Amino acid sequence: MESKRNTSSFRDPSGYVFIEDDSVKRVVNHIYFEQYNQLTSSGFYQLLFDKKYLVSHQEVSRTDSEIIIEASKIPFINYPYEWSFLQYKHAALLTLKIQKLCLENNFTLKDASAFNITFHEGKPIFIDTLSFDFYQENNPWLAYKQFVMHFLGPLVLTKYFGQDHLKTLALHLEGISLQKLSNLLPLKSYWSPILLTNIHLLAKYDKKYESDKKKVNNNLSKASQIKLLDGLYDYILNLSVNEKTEWDHYYNQINYNEVAYQVKKEFVKDWFSSIKGKSLIDIGGNDGTFSRELKELADFMIVADVDANAVEQNYKQILKNKEKSILPIVVDVLNPVANYGFNNQERFSFIDRVEEANLDAGLALAVIHHITLSGNIPFSLSAQFFSKMAPNLLIEFPTRADSWVQFLLDSKREFKSHFDFYNEENFENEYAVYFEIVHKVKIDSSERILYSLKRR
Repeated sequence: MESKRNTSSFRDPSGYVFIEDDSVKRVVNHIYFEQYNQLTSSGFYQLLFDKKYLVSHQEVSRTDSEIIIEASKIPFINYPYEWSFLQYKHAALLTLKIQKLCLENNFTLKDASAFNITFHEGKPIFIDTLSFDFYQENNPWLAYKQFVMHFLGPLVLTKYFGQDHLKTLALHLEGISLQKLSNLLPLKSYWSPILLTNIHLLAKYDKKYESDKKKVNNNLSKASQIKLLDGLYDYILNLSVNEKTEWDHYYNQINYNEVAYQVKKEFVKDWFSSIKGKSLIDIGGNDGTFSRELKELADFMIVADVDANAVEQNYKQILKNKEKSILPIVVDVLNPVANYGFNNQERFSFIDRVEEANLDAGLALAVIHHITLSGNIPFSLSAQFFSKMAPNLLIEFPTRADSWVQFLLDSKREFKSHFDFYNEENFENEYAVYFEIVHKVKIDSSERILYSLKRR
């Protein structure tokens, strides 16, 4: 059997993750045996499984030096900087719910990294099986500061300054420092008891503790900790952000008539059926309108869009309809998430993770003109990008007569002639390097063409 250690799993001395024959397994080191055995025998792991708070696992082997467990495989690990505001909130709330449940069962979370959570089957789920430790009477929650740096901080910055701050952890993998967070927040944030206590005073205490190097009394009863968790929970639950974006309600603004709209939906379904697809990535998928047409056919679909509000609308529909097969994430195709962390192998790039997922199909509707004309990306490079997504691609090409294309070209002003290459013939020639054209059809009552492509 071939096994490969996960390069992002090295920080915790309790154990590490490795991949063996497409199965996700974890070594539990001897140092963590006592905790693991108690978490198992007490039924606490099972409680977390039943609530779908923690990814499930089963023990597959045991020796005197290590235990090996096999975890349920999640098809696509997603990161905090790929979540909408509501997704980020729900990840924070799940962390608080787990910590409260821990305290009620005499355990505690020893870390509160946002990277311990990913979205799967429509909900956030905790994926670090070895993050639990024994609760010690009157000891404070040692992961409290990390929770503020990873969750509360980015959410509050987003509340005041906009959704770009949801990507905070892409710049600060360890979380934004308390001092920086306190300095960035506006003066009016001091009027919030939660922010005053959990950010401003905490930052002041943290700075004093670091400079004085004095041992201070950290005693905090379990009841006080639960009260702290409840306060944070209620505050985060009621957090909101009001930021309008260009693509809000996109499908109410586009220049399709009803005939073209329905033709496009039917073509998408016929195409996916013809390739016998079961998994898909929808690039520029907005609120998931067209991916939803494939719900009865696909087992798993990633719907990626640059607009956090559109992703949020998609996520709300997933919650409302209890849709387990759709994963909405925020992705900027012009600047997809890179490899981050130590050796650039601690957090994996968007492209690497998509390739690893080995999806059947890619969908790119109403996106190529934005990539080409707004992003100045040549057809040769976008073709290369899409060839990495999946072996089958359905892509929509708006011709130069399309009103959106005309608008984008006119916005180039004196540089408009540079984009004379934007036409059907050049598109087909450049994409032919990576794909063969299986089918081509003009959408009735529109200036758009659908291409069904197969990777060479």
